Amino acid sequence: MGSTAAQADTSTKTQGSTTAIVVTALALFSMFFGAGNLIFPPMIAVQAGDNFWPAILGFLGTGALLPLLAVIAIALSGANVRDLAQRAGTVFGVVFPILAYLSIGAFYALPRTGAVSMETAITPLFGVEGIVASAIFNIIFFGIALALSWNPNTIMEKLGKFLTPALLILLVVMIVVALTKWTASPSEPAEEFAARPFTEGLLQGYLTMDSIAALAFSIVVISTLRFRGFQEGPALVRGTIYAGAGAGLLLALIYLGLGTIGRIIPNPAQYD
Repeated sequence: MGSTAAQADTSTKTQGSTTAIVVTALALFSMFFGAGNLIFPPMIAVQAGDNFWPAILGFLGTGALLPLLAVIAIALSGANVRDLAQRAGTVFGVVFPILAYLSIGAFYALPRTGAVSMETAITPLFGVEGIVASAIFNIIFFGIALALSWNPNTIMEKLGKFLTPALLILLVVMIVVALTKWTASPSEPAEEFAARPFTEGLLQGYLTMDSIAALAFSIVVISTLRFRGFQEGPALVRGTIYAGAGAGLLLALIYLGLGTIGRIIPNPAQYD
């Protein structure tokens, strides 16, 4: 009787751990997938033309694999990016995290996210533009983001259970519709992609900033899994790595789909 109860309890814990990892992986995917992630793959495909595969593989190297490696690095090295950076020295351990947070925040990623969201969602639908309209939109946009992320222990659940599934459904529908409607052939590659498509793909993938963002996002992943009952040590490390791997796989699949859209889009020269 006691053995049966123990087995049932173990099974419940295993199911709970798996669910927590899946939800966290979905949430991490949505944290990675921002403005540049939507734009870069189809643009690379348009510019790469016949050199699509080396270009997109390069992009996946720094846009999906490198963020996964960053998550693994944080999981193995300690609780945050400073623990990792301090291995290169005290000064570097202070300067690098500051620059990393500024680059994925006020200096680069946040302005890009606000600008792209405004230009792709608001201006085409409502015809509003300009500094005042942009300021109002960004206050509302980032206010909602702040409200959703106020509690770090629940943000992953909100993203993983609700927002990410909706995002994935929209992305998959968009990709499927494009694949069923368009059959255009790839064009000639742009100059830089004709000479070194893989290298250009690597550079463009790095510009998503996810490899740097992963160093910060991993802290949220570790905190969430710890909150969900993962014990310090191997269990927490494995959970973090599994969540990172799940997010990386989703990124790679979506990037391939978006890249295919750019590869078959009619009249690609107008987007070059």
